[in-house]
Amino acid sequence: MSADYLLHESPVGYAIFKVTHQVDTVGNRLKEVQSAIQDLAKFGKMVQLVSFGPFQGAAQALENANEISEGMLSEYLRSLLEINLPKLGKKNKVVLGVADKNLAGSIKATFPGIECETADTSELVGDLLRGLRLHSAKLLKQLQDGDVERAQLGLGHAYSRAKVKFSVQKNDNHIIQAIATLDGLDKAINTFAMRVREWYGWHFPELIKIVSDNHTYAKVALFIGDKKRLTDEHLHELAAQVNDDEEMAQTVIDAAKVSMGQDISAADMDNVTTFAQRVANLTKYRKTLHNYLVSKMSVVAPNLACLIGEVVGARLIAHAGSLTNLCKYPASTIQILGAEKALFRALKTKGNTPKYGLIYHSSFIGRAGQRNKGRISRFLANKCSIASRIDNFSETPSTKFGEALRKQVEERIEFYASGKAPEKNETAMRKAMDAVLSDLNVVDPTAAESNEVADLAPRAIQKQEKKHKDKKSNSKKRSRDTADDTAAGEDLTNGEQQRKKKHKKKEK
Repeated sequence: MSADYLLHESPVGYAIFKVTHQVDTVGNRLKEVQSAIQDLAKFGKMVQLVSFGPFQGAAQALENANEISEGMLSEYLRSLLEINLPKLGKKNKVVLGVADKNLAGSIKATFPGIECETADTSELVGDLLRGLRLHSAKLLKQLQDGDVERAQLGLGHAYSRAKVKFSVQKNDNHIIQAIATLDGLDKAINTFAMRVREWYGWHFPELIKIVSDNHTYAKVALFIGDKKRLTDEHLHELAAQVNDDEEMAQTVIDAAKVSMGQDISAADMDNVTTFAQRVANLTKYRKTLHNYLVSKMSVVAPNLACLIGEVVGARLIAHAGSLTNLCKYPASTIQILGAEKALFRALKTKGNTPKYGLIYHSSFIGRAGQRNKGRISRFLANKCSIASRIDNFSETPSTKFGEALRKQVEERIEFYASGKAPEKNETAMRKAMDAVLSDLNVVDPTAAESNEVADLAPRAIQKQEKKHKDKKSNSKKRSRDTADDTAAGEDLTNGEQQRKKKHKKKEK
């Protein structure tokens, strides 16, 4: 099927061309079309301009570009197609060549008499549309030289600027970068700290068993330096390096006096202390970065952070790509987010699928019993899905819903442990909504309606009671009337029976 008309979308407007020279799509005829596209004289005989609808400004061009990217048919384009294309029925259709596949579906849904062809379904349509893009500046005679190029540049900048435009406060890109940096720092600090332990351990091997924390070990190694200079006078200064633990500090001093480590030169000690200083600085920056992540999560995703923690919540956002992508995921996807390899391996080998992914690092999974870990992970993923959607679509950040969801998860854990019935979801969400509205000084319309219903309830009850009494009185009247009618009917039947008996006697 070859196209009868072509829709050309350009940054200056929409143009509708009619295909005047129908070409077969088989064999060398298609090659002729491809070669004729490069020549304006030949290609101008194949198409004819029907109508050109220019945009009124850059704002209208950007609006139509956004609608085309989403596969939507704008009102401007709809009116242009409605005016310039012939109106045929479902049996006799007009074939329109369109570049965008999603836009073609919208056109077909709006105009039943138009059949759309795209470059994916027809190679000829793709070649013709390519020729229109190549020669549009010459085919559209209303334009001057350079208009298309300037419009392309301006629309490209405006479209890109609109796509990357974000709120400074609610920007999750910094969260993604921060959690990635935090994970990288954790790996680097662990590797470097082990190197410091091994390097300084040649001089003071007993310190490894006394001080277990990597950051504390680096600070103690920096303070001690050469173990020979360490005396009892340094007790308070050393205790300040180990979180004011004088017992540990005294143990370090005693171990230094009887240490089995080898002596170390001044040059070697300088290198060890320099490297230990770098590890201590990295650890200090890691704490600063963690505080930044906590503050950023409290603005971007406060409910998700309150529910599952800042670090796990940031990992979920980073794995999904953005908070918007995360809120689009169903709870079943959030449950195994981060365990995709295990999931596909289980599906391939027909084994047991994983019960949790990144949410395994939440404290709720560790608190649950072994039997209930899968249940809690499923319930927690459900609440994470709700929290992410609230955070993404709410304009004012609040932790009320996150606190309510966290309380629900804790009640569910207690229910699995002791059997105590948890609070209903409707009640918990209603309380959270009332708390949010009270902070914003907004009256809940549903609560006002319920109060009005409560005020109208006594009147309604009185009306119902009155109707009930009227029904009873009417039913009593009907029963009396029916009783009178039946009695009268019985009297009539008795009289008729007596007359019949008399008539029979006379006949005898």
